[in-house]
Amino acid sequence: MSQALKRRFREQILIMFGREPGKPEQISPQAKEIHDLKRVTNKADLQAAKEAHRLHQAHSHKWRNRRWVTLLLANLLFVVSYHFDIQILEGALTASRFIGFHLIDLNSALQVMLAHKHVINNLLIGTGTVLVLWVLLGGRTFCSWVCPYHLLAEFAEKIHLRLVKMKLVTDQPIDRRLRSLFWLLFAVLALATGYTVYEAISPTGIASRALIYGPGLAMLWVLALLAFEIVFSRRAWCRYICPIGLTYGVVGIISPVRVKYTLKDCFHEGDCRKVCLVPHVLDTVIKGRAVDAEVPIGPDCTRCGLCVDACPTGSLKFDVKGLGKLL
Repeated sequence: MSQALKRRFREQILIMFGREPGKPEQISPQAKEIHDLKRVTNKADLQAAKEAHRLHQAHSHKWRNRRWVTLLLANLLFVVSYHFDIQILEGALTASRFIGFHLIDLNSALQVMLAHKHVINNLLIGTGTVLVLWVLLGGRTFCSWVCPYHLLAEFAEKIHLRLVKMKLVTDQPIDRRLRSLFWLLFAVLALATGYTVYEAISPTGIASRALIYGPGLAMLWVLALLAFEIVFSRRAWCRYICPIGLTYGVVGIISPVRVKYTLKDCFHEGDCRKVCLVPHVLDTVIKGRAVDAEVPIGPDCTRCGLCVDACPTGSLKFDVKGLGKLL
């Protein structure tokens, strides 16, 4: 790994905690050569090539469709197991048992241990498999490929964008550092009260339990969050509040599965950033920002695949470190 990429990797971790991305201080010779070449390329030729790609490449939803199917199957397996009592996947997303193996959400386990003020061995055992899984796949993969609230928020986002287009609402960005502050706040509340405060309001847990056991009054809170995201701030919970996303982002820092950006083919048209849940992770696609010829996208990426589907030139691809691109 080049020095520029190492520096970029450290910066991506800080960006995950709320730092705003900026222009790189160090760029590899290979990236500099490509950037320089792009500066002298005839703009008309570049625009013509870009339009040709748009005309001949239909917008793909391959990764989005795969993700939706995976998310629905994972959550419906809970429903089927409960209603038909087949005991394959019991419980809910916060704590479950898969064919006898205990699986516990990492953030939930952390909240419980903070509330009880000691390490609970059974929880450590239950989180072991989950930890290994998300270290391998990339922690925030949980957010887009498993979390039921993510799917609800995705549909709410479509409504929000339509209302924005009609000029009925505007998107209000919020300081991303709030997510780190909320993570600390929920940790302190668990310690101080002996109660897992976050678990009581987590839309992930509420939506999961509502799907399996039937909706209760807590779903009104989830609907209120979705309404807030529709009329005020796009994807506000996932971007600016949810401590689960931060916990799993930290877990996935060394994940071999990532989205990788290739500089030379990119037209910097910005389609990828328009569809991204966390567009700050794609600052490297902005003209002049890439620090190397190939740049892995940072750990705050949810691996949702929307940018891969949207990219007209294939400059963004799923990749497994040491093995190459995924199909």
